[in-house]
Amino acid sequence: MSDVLVLNKKFYAIQITTWQKALSLLYIDHANVIDEEYNIYSFSDWRDISQHISAHSSGFIHTPSFKIAIPEIILLKFYDELPPMDIKFTRKNIYEHYKHKCCYCGKKKSTSELNLEHVLPVSRGGATDWLNVVVSCIPCNLKKANRTPVEAGMKLLVKPSKPDWQGPFALSFKTGMRIKASWQKFIDNVYWNSELE
Repeated sequence: MSDVLVLNKKFYAIQITTWQKALSLLYIDHANVIDEEYNIYSFSDWRDISQHISAHSSGFIHTPSFKIAIPEIILLKFYDELPPMDIKFTRKNIYEHYKHKCCYCGKKKSTSELNLEHVLPVSRGGATDWLNVVVSCIPCNLKKANRTPVEAGMKLLVKPSKPDWQGPFALSFKTGMRIKASWQKFIDNVYWNSELE
């Protein structure tokens, strides 16, 4: 079906959810539908409007007594927080943080040609965290082996670091997910160049 953008009550984009969860939140009066013109609709208002819509980009859910358009954006009524201000330590986030470039030779590589590299090897007390893990290409990883960069005669081109939280545009988008046109004004500029539905 369709994913739904969730805004907190201060109109900040905080997550992407399923249409089922969005309609549940709408039905129990924990959220309202919001359209591109910033009009806000309760469940009953949205259900009534849906009866007069012949086509909707996200589709409809049909019940025995009515149809309801799947909203593209919902606005939470009670939640005004922002997502956690911490970037998860995942392989994907590490690769993106270093822009898929080897931190030793600087060459940009595909994911299959990269490894996670412990600057101080784990066998020598190195931690598996943002400040000790970088990205390296396979040849550089093999050359460094179980040594420090100094011992291997190699130089790190960038200092290992933890990425800064990027605000609402740090939303987690599924691979290949297209950003809906209606979401644009609620998502930071970083995603404005993504392909639109």
